[in-house]
Amino acid sequence: MTLEILTPETKLYSGDVYGIQLPGIAGSFEVLDKHAPLVAALGKGNIKVLKTKTDVTNYIIQSGFVEVLNNKTIVLVEGASEK
Repeated sequence: MTLEILTPETKLYSGDVYGIQLPGIAGSFEVLDKHAPLVAALGKGNIKVLKTKTDVTNYIIQSGFVEVLNNKTIVLVEGASEK
């Protein structure tokens, strides 16, 4: 799956990943390879990027949105920093 994490200022991440865990406004959820199409609002919390099953990068966000379509996930966030 291809992932892009974007802020108004910069591109935080771009590349292929195993999966991503996101802080939805109704609770956290995970997106893996070949996930069904999805658009969701994100709340304050931690984004966990699973580059492989063992290689993980974390970002702290204030809010945002995620779109999953055709095995590509685009995360638009505000107030992001790498943990």
